[in-house]
Amino acid sequence: MENQKVWFITGAGRGMGLDIAKAALAAGNKVVATGRNPEKVAQAIGASENLLVVKLDITDAAQAEVAVSQTIEKFGQIDVLINNAASFFAGYFEELSMEEIEQQFATSLFGPMKVTRAVLPVMRKQRSGHIITISSTASLIGFPFSSAYAASKFATDGWMESLNLEVVPFGIKTTIVNPGFFRTELLTEESTKYAGNAIEDYTEGRIQQMAFWKGANGQQPGDPAKLAKALVWLANEENPPLRFVAGADAVGAAEQVSETLKKEAGAYRELSSSLAYD
Repeated sequence: MENQKVWFITGAGRGMGLDIAKAALAAGNKVVATGRNPEKVAQAIGASENLLVVKLDITDAAQAEVAVSQTIEKFGQIDVLINNAASFFAGYFEELSMEEIEQQFATSLFGPMKVTRAVLPVMRKQRSGHIITISSTASLIGFPFSSAYAASKFATDGWMESLNLEVVPFGIKTTIVNPGFFRTELLTEESTKYAGNAIEDYTEGRIQQMAFWKGANGQQPGDPAKLAKALVWLANEENPPLRFVAGADAVGAAEQVSETLKKEAGAYRELSSSLAYD
């Protein structure tokens, strides 16, 4: 097949990663599906001669190196990296422990960094490749009860934007995906943890927030199978976007952010412009 590529997908055993793996296979690509439990991943996707299932906890840099080596041994190249594996540590900033905040960053930021570091030497050698990182609308705009998650996602976008400028000379493309609310596994008990420390002043708000987040699970408007197909289409584009804002709700948020930033940049223009040395 002319457009057949080798896809390397993290968190491929369930949720969005599973949909992406299935869509990539259906389009005739070869897929390396990774997850902490390879048996579950293999069972979820089903057998295919174009599929390699590899054990990978993205927080483990050594495992990432091994997974990439196994991929090269089997398929000889990596064309598309999908940084997808995710978790959500929900809670008010003051109620989240530093350990919980660090765990959020370990999964949302340092995990994708470790996997990308393992893949980049392969892509540089090839002088080609496409790194697609699933971020969030929470990298464009902050939400209450999501400070750790939003902080990790804002950081993810900053890393990806900077990385793009560094790897373009080697023919490597990057895309940040900012999905809105999609009906993935993120809000299930397996992926969402709530702050362990309760502070009385936050009780009323916490009750409302937990009801919202638990109630949103399974009710999100976005269809992850459609997003997966969109990513397959974007991966075949000659000039894929640096950022793909996914979902009508995400587009609305992005427009709101750009409007707010424009207003804030202009509000104190005179004061801002008066700060140079005389």
